[in-house]
Amino acid sequence: MSKVLIVNSGSSTFKWKLFNLQDEKCIAEGMVDRLGKEDSVFKIKFDGKKLSKNKYVPTHESAVTLTLHTLLSIKAIKSYDEITRVGHRVVAGGTIFKDSVVVDSKVIKQISELSELAPLHNPSQVAGIEAFEKLLPDAIQVAAFDTSFHQTLKPANYLYGVPYEYYEKYGVRKFGAQGISHRYVSTQAAEFLGKPIDKLRIISCHLGSGASIDAIENGKSIDTSMGFTPESGLMMSSRAGDIDPSLVTYLMKKLNITDADEMTDILNNESGLLGISGISPDLRDLMAVKDENPRAKLAVDMYINRIVKYIGSYISLMNGVDAIIFTAGTGENNPDIRSMIMEHFRYMGIKLDDDANRNSKGTRKISSEDSQSDVLVIPTNEELMILRDVVRLTGNEDVHNDKYQESVSTF
Repeated sequence: MSKVLIVNSGSSTFKWKLFNLQDEKCIAEGMVDRLGKEDSVFKIKFDGKKLSKNKYVPTHESAVTLTLHTLLSIKAIKSYDEITRVGHRVVAGGTIFKDSVVVDSKVIKQISELSELAPLHNPSQVAGIEAFEKLLPDAIQVAAFDTSFHQTLKPANYLYGVPYEYYEKYGVRKFGAQGISHRYVSTQAAEFLGKPIDKLRIISCHLGSGASIDAIENGKSIDTSMGFTPESGLMMSSRAGDIDPSLVTYLMKKLNITDADEMTDILNNESGLLGISGISPDLRDLMAVKDENPRAKLAVDMYINRIVKYIGSYISLMNGVDAIIFTAGTGENNPDIRSMIMEHFRYMGIKLDDDANRNSKGTRKISSEDSQSDVLVIPTNEELMILRDVVRLTGNEDVHNDKYQESVSTF
């Protein structure tokens, strides 16, 4: 039976899921954490069991080798030949990739050249692709891009108010990110509501360590909170989000910083919830102490404030909203945060059902019956979205599932 491996190659992590191609069943999943460090950790879940062991994994190629060897040893696959396709999540596709694509040498070169848009991500993803090219030479590889879904933005929404020649010469524009997740949950929302996606106005809130909000009208992304890079938009776990650009030069002078990369590192890794609270980048930690710790409360209040502003502006942009989706770690699992956000929209007649918000699991509606718009919680599944793109682009005579056609018709 043919299988497909869906991979997310990061700079310090290597995550994967193995699927049956025919029935979308996830057979096994795992990751290498702290890739390239002496204290690397390899984790795997298979057949209801979890395995974790410390093992030095120096490179992406060694991560792929370890993964394939383990899948064989636990009999998740009978031979490497069973893995006929590999799907990769790639962060930055620029304006080149408006859809997922079958990988060849030209695609690898283009992804590498786009690394300046995602210097922490694209090089690692190229390394992952090249490792599979070496170790599974007969497998077809597909790249799915976080930016592709946002290629439907119009110039008024993707251009910055800088000289137009910078866009013409250097490609300066909003690209967005997390589009695979936004595309998946929006299609799931339409299916759950039993309504055609091309008739819906949706706001998708992907709230995790990285976070973004997307305005989706008639199945197309029309604006999104992340910008030229994933650093802008909402205040996140350790990212500052939207700030006045003059603040950057001001702080560099005050802190005697001459290397722009050092300032970028502060804005990415020392800011956001961590920077404001001084305690933790994890919202759960801050929620636990916010009643006693003023800075923890401030961080939570600022986090909510930015989300509310984006949702409100996107409701205005689309002249209303039919469904608001919460997804990803915080969005799916934190009823208090959802309640704090949606309380700001009661004036519009958008109301939560408190029991549904707090006591349900999986895909569900959490708005009250008299709410003017639906509010949904939908667990994201980027790997499944990539899997469907793999089948759509490469074909599989054993698969007879209209979900693959839906994934392209709503793209």
